[in-house]
Amino acid sequence: MTTQPPYLAIAAEIRRRVHSGELAPGDRVPSTRAITREWGVAMATATKALGALRQEGLVRVEPGVGTVVVDRRQARQSTAPALTRSRIVRTALELADAEGLNALTMRRLATVLESSAMALYRHVPGKGELVRLMTDEACGEVPLGPVPARWRPGLEHAARWLREVYARHRWMAQAMASFTRPVASPNAMAYTEWVLAALRETPLTSSEKLHVHLTLFAFVQGLAMADDLEEQARLDTGLSDGEWMEQNEPRFDAMQSGGAYPLLDAVTHDGGFELTLGSLFEFGLRRTLDGVAAMIDETSG
Repeated sequence: MTTQPPYLAIAAEIRRRVHSGELAPGDRVPSTRAITREWGVAMATATKALGALRQEGLVRVEPGVGTVVVDRRQARQSTAPALTRSRIVRTALELADAEGLNALTMRRLATVLESSAMALYRHVPGKGELVRLMTDEACGEVPLGPVPARWRPGLEHAARWLREVYARHRWMAQAMASFTRPVASPNAMAYTEWVLAALRETPLTSSEKLHVHLTLFAFVQGLAMADDLEEQARLDTGLSDGEWMEQNEPRFDAMQSGGAYPLLDAVTHDGGFELTLGSLFEFGLRRTLDGVAAMIDETSG
């Protein structure tokens, strides 16, 4: 029997509460954070569940309130808010957060906005420009703050800030994948400027500073893309990481039982072994910054 993806199961339960009267028109439905606590799922799964309910027209976002149950009678009598570039970009951002960048099309976005695709094109020329505007919006949500006096705390802060941006918007790792064709986004360029300012007092050349920035950027982006792939795998299979490993553990044990991989076997059976994307981030960030420190020392000498 096919396991229902977690986000659909969550949406079904909230739908049941609405239809049973537990949640009346105008009532707030569980927020993404409440969903993560109640069902023990990732934030992206919670967002996708609410996105599915919004697509059905069962709930809507009420500014300053949250996601509330739609009064179907009033909804039929009311008109949709005015179509603006800002509203298009924000709605596209929410759709990509909930279902991924591949699910975002101008036709699908028009449906969510209760508009026509042609009407969208009067504000945004196409998906490419829309993604650029979405990226700029996402990068501008949380200020980076002042540049620290020392380069290492600055680069560490920049890396953690970028990782948080990708955690909120997993599709961005894919959208910003090209280094030779970067996204022309003012807020993304402001991030680059901030990182270069953090390196300003070092003896590195301008080219070296840019390479340090792009190396750190590529490291964070690579883990973010892995995050996105793993979240998609959880949604597709309906299995948590632990459940997947338990299901596949016999296969790994069978492969290693012949003694063909003694070094790998020693690592995986070490009691202190831990591997998560979080531990990889912390390890890789420290080692990357150590490498930059060594280069600065060599240049100073």
